[in-house]
Amino acid sequence: MIEVLPVQASLSRPAAATLLAIAVAAVGLGPAASPAAAATIPAGAGSYSDTRPAGTSGPTTNTGAPVTPKVTAAVRDKPVPTNDWWSSLAFQRYGDNPYSTPMYGHPLTYQATSGGLEVGYPTSPTIVGDGRQYEYAHKADLTVGISGLNSPDTKADAWSDWTVTPYWADGSRTFRATIGHGMPFVYAKGSGGDARVTTASAPTVFADDGNVLGVTVAGHHYALFAPTGSDWNVSGSAITAGLGSKDYFSLAVLPSRDALATYRKYAFSFVTGSQASWQSTGGTVKATYRLTTEAKEGAERGTLQALYRHQWLHTTDPLTPYTYVSPRGTMKVRESASFSTSQKSAGVVPALPASSGVDKARLTGYLNEVANASDPFSGASDTYWTGKALGRLAQLVPMADQIGQIATRDKLLGLMKGRLQEWFTAGGASEFSYDRDWKTLTGYPASYGSDAELNDHHFHYSYYVYAAAIIAQYDQGWAADSAWGSMVKHLVRDAANPSRTDSAYPFLRGFDVYAGHSWASGHQGFAAGNNQESSSESINLSAGLILWGAATGDTALRDLGSFLLTTESEAITQYWFDADQQVFPGSFGHDTVGMVWGSGGAYSTWWTANPEEIHGINVLPVTGGSLHLAREKAAIKRNIAEMERENGGPAQEWRDLLWEFEALADPAAAKAKWNAANGNYTPEQGESKAHTYHWITTLDSLGAPDMTVSGDLPTSAVFSKNGVRTYTAHNHGSTARTVTFSDGKTLSVPARSTATGTGSGGGNPDPDPDEPPTSTGNTFRLTSGGALTTSTTGPAGADTVASADGVNRDGTPYRPTVYEIKKVDGKLSAGAATSFRLRVDSGTKVGLAPQVRVSYDLTGDGTFDRTETFRYFATDPVNGWEEYTQAAGVRGATGSLGDLRGGTVRLEIWNALGNGASQVQTGTEAAVLKIPYV
Repeated sequence: MIEVLPVQASLSRPAAATLLAIAVAAVGLGPAASPAAAATIPAGAGSYSDTRPAGTSGPTTNTGAPVTPKVTAAVRDKPVPTNDWWSSLAFQRYGDNPYSTPMYGHPLTYQATSGGLEVGYPTSPTIVGDGRQYEYAHKADLTVGISGLNSPDTKADAWSDWTVTPYWADGSRTFRATIGHGMPFVYAKGSGGDARVTTASAPTVFADDGNVLGVTVAGHHYALFAPTGSDWNVSGSAITAGLGSKDYFSLAVLPSRDALATYRKYAFSFVTGSQASWQSTGGTVKATYRLTTEAKEGAERGTLQALYRHQWLHTTDPLTPYTYVSPRGTMKVRESASFSTSQKSAGVVPALPASSGVDKARLTGYLNEVANASDPFSGASDTYWTGKALGRLAQLVPMADQIGQIATRDKLLGLMKGRLQEWFTAGGASEFSYDRDWKTLTGYPASYGSDAELNDHHFHYSYYVYAAAIIAQYDQGWAADSAWGSMVKHLVRDAANPSRTDSAYPFLRGFDVYAGHSWASGHQGFAAGNNQESSSESINLSAGLILWGAATGDTALRDLGSFLLTTESEAITQYWFDADQQVFPGSFGHDTVGMVWGSGGAYSTWWTANPEEIHGINVLPVTGGSLHLAREKAAIKRNIAEMERENGGPAQEWRDLLWEFEALADPAAAKAKWNAANGNYTPEQGESKAHTYHWITTLDSLGAPDMTVSGDLPTSAVFSKNGVRTYTAHNHGSTARTVTFSDGKTLSVPARSTATGTGSGGGNPDPDPDEPPTSTGNTFRLTSGGALTTSTTGPAGADTVASADGVNRDGTPYRPTVYEIKKVDGKLSAGAATSFRLRVDSGTKVGLAPQVRVSYDLTGDGTFDRTETFRYFATDPVNGWEEYTQAAGVRGATGSLGDLRGGTVRLEIWNALGNGASQVQTGTEAAVLKIPYV
């Protein structure tokens, strides 16, 4: 269940830091200050302190005792990655726990203890908190260590992008274990004793081949690997093996017993590091995730990796039939040390473009309400609320410019500059201070644990970076390193440092490159792991990086922002909004979560159970970086509908945010709600009537964002209404350029200007080679990895169909295995009907019944216009494939078919009955769906 911080009056968000001068600057982020003992360190025209203001706190335990990083001498001078999935190893939040809290690597979970590393594989969710939270909580299946180990603490000894190596020592024995996201293996090294695995209950041995042992514990299958020549000994719940002259051994969680031979190949290919790389070009973001390995025996250097849903949806790399259960849905296994993904980039614009729907006089009045307020910052003093106020003003600047209100624009810019310069100058009522021990920059006054817990730096600083980017768009001199740009870059380095060699700040503090999203807690000190509530404020930082990089000519930083935003957008789609309805457990009665935890998700916030804020916290702030949400319009509509059900009616408290959210899917409905209120409401504190009016009326005029098209400039977007697309782009550069969109249209954009139009050219030259070609065939083959394809070649395989968990799921997809193809064109064939031919097998399991649903999204807009659910097929308890076809009959159908124009076709298969998994064949002539189109 959720553990609330002792003082948590509002969001778990702010956090900053000041920075110690360093000799080595982060690549692309400007020069570092020189080391100095003085309290004030210059940074361009600004400065920060190297000593906290009197009476303030740095990182502490929960009782307020100062704490320093818990790391070995090997990494003592290396910046510690706080805000990670494993940070409790290094940040001792609780004075009585010098080891760790539960850590969720997925598929495995871990917790350090005095005797070694607890390892678990939670596969059954529980619903807690009055139905508001689902969790796959850590429960140890076994503990791995060295015989006799009794360490007084556990320290972090090494880390890389998504792996970590905890270290134990008790004076006689040492132990290390390398673990990571997506890693089914634990790679162990020890001295002073035998390898020892202690199981939580008596193990069942299913394989015994000397140094290789297969055991089942709590229904989960594990393989243990000792050096060649060793032999595992099982005595009750204790399993030991002498290491002889060696110091290594490993274990793996198996997806099934028959996977032992495959996993055995990689038992001694020890992972030594992990690294992600990315490239943003031509409207596409490509990323590669690579492990480095060392062969302890033999020459094998490959390994196995489990991909999260947000990864395997966007890879064309071959995957095995093996899968794992996780809080993020099914993980699929790749047999390789690397894999790559490719996605259309999510564009960011400084403001929505000009449109005829905006009444300039009305907008001017709303702008003046803010610009002429007695206190435009509403009394904000700490980093978070100051940031919110800066963000509110930043949204209005390009709008004022757009309608020719230059004096108002410049007044708003002056307000922003003045407040930022106060914060960027040490010695006043507000400043940034650098912590040498934790290598972090914290803003004081701090809030929401940004100081004592190092929470939320990416949330707080997102507003400062975004505001600075808007200023830079109009005043490049202000943003120069010699002026205020150096301080902006320090905030960037603290929250989202792209450098792995910067000695002052860790690499990407908040962002977890493998999980695909950021984490908010600096210490990760919860039974449920780390958490993130406001994913949208994390996106705000990525959008700020794009705009700041574009405005200052730092294309590397701009492209980092594109990678972060595009990656996290898919994670939000899947893990916060469950847009495909494939992630949340069937027993969890919500369509969205306010918070994602390492163990699951919660329909809640840190400070309230108000449905408006639960739904709105992953929307604010609404900016030109929010357009990515429009990719899943059906999910937005479900989200709004659930909010109104839970709320007992339309939104009141955060109505403006939720109108803006709804406008991304249904601008007309949002406009009707705006009109009905007629300005008689109180804006959310980061919002203004000017921005909400401009946002809703612009989208009502131009249409919702069309996320099926992307531009080759990160600062571009497309809108569509009644079949007419409007293209917009902002060119921060000093020369004119032509922006090309993925549908072939182009837009000429003058230097330092925004252009908007219906585009020229066209014909779809297919500028994105990774986008599947439009399909005009009507017969598709199921392939492992979740695709439907017209190709008749490819490897045969089989995918797992999850258990119904003993509940009748007839007619309702439950943890389905999904196959999909997009961009399908076809003319409906009169008299034809959907048909399929599948081979399924439940082995010797009794009472299983696979069931199929086929869905058609006729235009590819994210809403399925027709669904057809077929009667389930009861399998026999005999090994061997059985054939399941449409002849089982249609159980029910909704909607109507029509011609497909860039549409999406989806086949889902799940077990309607039973208490065990089955399989469905892929890649063969008996793994086929035929649709009624020509």
